[in-house]
Amino acid sequence: MARPPRSASPAPAAEALGVGAWFRNLQLSGFTVTVFLLIVAGLVVLAPSLRILVEQRQEIAELERTVAEQQAAVEDLEVEIDRWQDPAYIEAQARGRLLYVYPGDISYLVIDDGLTPPSDDGQPISDEIQTTRVDWTRALLSSFVTAGLTDLPADSLVSPAFEGAQ
Repeated sequence: MARPPRSASPAPAAEALGVGAWFRNLQLSGFTVTVFLLIVAGLVVLAPSLRILVEQRQEIAELERTVAEQQAAVEDLEVEIDRWQDPAYIEAQARGRLLYVYPGDISYLVIDDGLTPPSDDGQPISDEIQTTRVDWTRALLSSFVTAGLTDLPADSLVSPAFEGAQ
């Protein structure tokens, strides 16, 4: 009895039948179903707890980062405090910021160092002292009286006119 030769084409069909046959031959016992249901129930019960755990870990990491930033700020402030304990630093700050000098010292203050900004309207800045023609005390008194005695709302009030004003 001779066997017929096998052809190459029926093999993929046999593989497809093999997978289908494997699924058909799969027998689920009661124990398998029970274990599967326990696994699914465990996932359902533990999923919210795991989500909360992850959120708490993220919050802890954020708080640790905030604490590290605040500790760095405290260290910077401590360095600043240590600097202010040094008499030489205090002297330098008094000379630089407050323009203090020792008796007998000569202090030079440069007024125009070439960095004077131009005016907004393009006009050159005057180097002469000018006087105003408005009596500011009368304007202040008039403003107080107008604000105190009027019944008009604030948007409709106009600044008063003076005889010296332009």
